[in-house]
Amino acid sequence: MKNFTLLAALLLFAVCSFAQKITRGPDVGEIYFLGPTHTGTGLYYSTDFGETAVCVDSTLNAISISADKTKGGIYCQELPVNLYYSQDFGNQDTWDFKQGDISDDISSGVNEGYIFNHIASHSEDYGSDFISHAANGFFGSLKASEIDNQIGIGYAVTKSSTIPDSVFLLITYDNFENLSIINAIHEDTNIFKHLTRGNSAGELFTIRYRPFTFSPYEIYFCDDFGGKFTKMNELNLYNYYSFGVEGGREDGELFLVYNFVNLMWQNAHTYIYHSVDYGVTFNVYHPFSKGNEPMLANFSTTDQEVHLTTQVEFCNYSIGEVLEYQWDFENDGIVDSFDESPNWIYYDTGLYSVKLSVTGADSTNTFVRTNYIQVIDTITKVQENSIKRVKIFPNPFKEKLNVSSLIPNESYSIIIYNLNGKEVIRININDNESINVNTIGLKPGIYVLSISSQYNSSNFKIIKK
Repeated sequence: MKNFTLLAALLLFAVCSFAQKITRGPDVGEIYFLGPTHTGTGLYYSTDFGETAVCVDSTLNAISISADKTKGGIYCQELPVNLYYSQDFGNQDTWDFKQGDISDDISSGVNEGYIFNHIASHSEDYGSDFISHAANGFFGSLKASEIDNQIGIGYAVTKSSTIPDSVFLLITYDNFENLSIINAIHEDTNIFKHLTRGNSAGELFTIRYRPFTFSPYEIYFCDDFGGKFTKMNELNLYNYYSFGVEGGREDGELFLVYNFVNLMWQNAHTYIYHSVDYGVTFNVYHPFSKGNEPMLANFSTTDQEVHLTTQVEFCNYSIGEVLEYQWDFENDGIVDSFDESPNWIYYDTGLYSVKLSVTGADSTNTFVRTNYIQVIDTITKVQENSIKRVKIFPNPFKEKLNVSSLIPNESYSIIIYNLNGKEVIRININDNESINVNTIGLKPGIYVLSISSQYNSSNFKIIKK
């Protein structure tokens, strides 16, 4: 009776859960996803990470999909609550009915033939028969679930009505026979609404949904079986028809599907966001297009903490028919670049907010990342002019640097280092009181000039414009 009561309660959850809109296949680059067609919604199949895709079935009433580890095997959960399986990549008329009363929160792809009906049960024969789980230790209402790449381990997200401002992540080591709390988040009940495993055991991605903000989707990653999540990125998304997230078959790989539909299907678009660095940066593919596109500004950088004068490379993955990009790297109202994917150098320390505005034929969109870039100075301890008679000018300099009034009758070396400590110029001098150093080959930035002799040594901070 206990198992029956639990199962009945969990199945009631199916109508309001986050159904899976994208799923990885068994091969690298292989994905399935649900998206708009010219007449409705269909199932798409791609073997090139979503850059191109084929609609294999436009007749489905599917609300959730999950690929098996078997090549060509794909499950779909169709309204009302029926599970189907195809052995032929989901092509039309290849679906076999398996079970009724199945949730849209389904997981598969670790073992051939294994599919999990959230935490309530699982099948080991491609959905023909299901084995019920005791789910000891479960409480509250189920919000999401996922299986791990390590067999037997799985996760459940739950919220208790008696603790309304908290959400709990539970872990199982025995296929949901027993569960225990691995993580609890307080005052943030939206962090685990989308949950997907990565490529290795213990890896999880989750999306924190923050409605009514300029960046409502935040990507978090964990590699210790749900213990600690690190924020990787945030996305500027809104006005969507459906959204889904799925880990890939390679380390660091993450897929997002963003489906946009409006004006009674006059405009319909699918975008696949693909990352190979745990969601820090993305390539965006556009496998289906109909009518006008949405306009959304999105960007990120690999590093947010950089040294003075280090070149920052911005990865731009905005969508829409963009006619103009306007970058404000200090969010001070001054447009600094009109390039699509620019590089920028900061010459002062501090925290910098970055703004990108994209403009199309009839719309514009702006994305601001507040306090996004932190610029640090790594050479504040450089000794200034301990050899009192040395003069270095001009400083800042351009093509040449004059070093004069050196110690006569003595051999010495002039060495210039970059901020990573790499030697970029060396000149050995014998009894010369003044020398011009050719710096044409140096990039703009801050350097350390070291003057060393047998009895004297000094370091100087120099800046090339």
